[in-house]
Amino acid sequence: MNQHPQKESISNKNESSSQNNFGVIVKIAGPLVVAENLANAKLGDICKVGKEGLIGEIIKIEGNLSYLQVYEDTAGLAPGDKVVNQGIPLSVELGPGLLGNIFDGILRPLNEIAKVGGIYIPKGLAIPSLIREKFWNFEPVVKIGQKIHGGDIIGYIQENAFIKHAIMVPPNISEGEVIDIQKKSLKVTDQAALIKNSLGETIKISLIQLWPVRQPRPVSKKLVPEIPLITGQRIIDALFPIVKGGTASVPGPFGSGKTVVQHQLAKWSDADVIVFVGCGERGNEMTDVLEEFPRLKDPKTGRPLIERTVLIANTSNMPVAAREASIYTGITIAEYFRDMGLSVALMADSTSRWAEALREMGSRLEEMPGEEGYPAYLGSRLAAFYERAGAVECLGSPKRQGSLTVIGAVSPPGGDLSEPVTQNTLRVSKVFWALDDKLAAKRHFPAINWLKSYSLYSENTDSYFSKNISPQYPKILKQTMSILSEEEKLLEILKLVGFESLSDAERLILQTAEFIREDFLMQNAFDEIDSFTSLKKQYLMLSTIINYHTWQANQIAQGKSFQECNKPEIKEFIKKMKFVPENNLSVFEKILESLK
Repeated sequence: MNQHPQKESISNKNESSSQNNFGVIVKIAGPLVVAENLANAKLGDICKVGKEGLIGEIIKIEGNLSYLQVYEDTAGLAPGDKVVNQGIPLSVELGPGLLGNIFDGILRPLNEIAKVGGIYIPKGLAIPSLIREKFWNFEPVVKIGQKIHGGDIIGYIQENAFIKHAIMVPPNISEGEVIDIQKKSLKVTDQAALIKNSLGETIKISLIQLWPVRQPRPVSKKLVPEIPLITGQRIIDALFPIVKGGTASVPGPFGSGKTVVQHQLAKWSDADVIVFVGCGERGNEMTDVLEEFPRLKDPKTGRPLIERTVLIANTSNMPVAAREASIYTGITIAEYFRDMGLSVALMADSTSRWAEALREMGSRLEEMPGEEGYPAYLGSRLAAFYERAGAVECLGSPKRQGSLTVIGAVSPPGGDLSEPVTQNTLRVSKVFWALDDKLAAKRHFPAINWLKSYSLYSENTDSYFSKNISPQYPKILKQTMSILSEEEKLLEILKLVGFESLSDAERLILQTAEFIREDFLMQNAFDEIDSFTSLKKQYLMLSTIINYHTWQANQIAQGKSFQECNKPEIKEFIKKMKFVPENNLSVFEKILESLK
């Protein structure tokens, strides 16, 4: 494996050195191409296929036959066409210029492609991922003669107003000494430093690293994730939280709001960098992201949200094999920013489309199918993907900690949560946000079913909430879930005996549960105030509901009727409290004081 940063991208690699490594196409089956006599073929090697130089990856070798999945449309290929082995695995360029851009599944820049190819990607088009002509102001932090190791930061580039981009020594360099360091404006391919390793070899360090997408980037050690990822979505942050470095799945049937939930998380979560992978989804959904993100302002910086976002677009009309690569491309970029000591959130929408690509390639390879036609290795592939998440101590110096949170949408056919992709995802992810089409039909957003969902990070986040919000907050959250569970039982009884037969205490449970459902859990993604709710406001909203419930329960216990202990002014406030601006939270204190 060669990861030296001075190497060019796959598309621009000089083929003249590989002229003896060609084979001949003997079979074409959609995105699967079979070549014979491909010299020096290794599993995972990237090849140029046919006269147009389509990008393909060797996924199976059988005797003198090499099987390739091609990431572009194979129309026009014919038996007898050449296949040239590039001798390196599928890799991506990592460096300044990733943020704010949109790429396809193998990291080709769509904005640059549009300038030469229009609205469709020309086959075999070779454009580097990072712009070669742009200059970046490089500020070194190491000196000549200094000993360095893989993962060490040698300098910084102020990529935009928000991100200070760290230039790191590639992880595969074990030890070396700096013999030259630059301090000037550089292009991404220019030499930033020169290192002499223990063997006496000189290694050029540029602003680019080339890294194989299927190989996780190494870390010093993994940490226990404890800090919640604040999303501003009340049902998530309060009832089913996810931590920085955690994993979550969002399964749900068509039209239940998976993509909207992921868009909300991408917009409002307090991660430093967002990587959004549109894997096999409709093109108009990615268009919404592209049009909306430049207009939205980051609540942290006031700058356009797109400046801290990398978009990977592999829509449903793009070649199916590229879906399989797209999530690996996205998570490799996310790991790169994590290694700088940043908090990164990856949104994969959706892993079901990725699994469908696996199923199609498996059938073309004539592999033994597993459940519902998916390959037998579906579970291990999903586990390997989600395991790349985590809170880590980064490799190299200075010491720094980063996190990579993975949130994957799942699109089970007909909303069947027992199908293989959903079940294998639930085995490896620790947060389950179950979307409900019945809630979506009632216009309840987010349509997350509070009785089916769960988070295994709740114990981790309780200490954070107690310390940073209020010691009472964990107790209030448990009481909230208890009331919602009690409501479900009472609704079953209600069907049998009717509302009039309920006691005052039971009527109170139903009323409070309605407040929680409609005035706390339900959120308007398009309202300027209600779209995002801070943790403090979430606590005050729930405190108001639970304290009002406690006060009423005490009044009923003292002999008053349910009607007598209703306060219309407080009920009216609860109905409107979600629209209270963040800078006017003192009104909650007045209401809570009156309930004492």
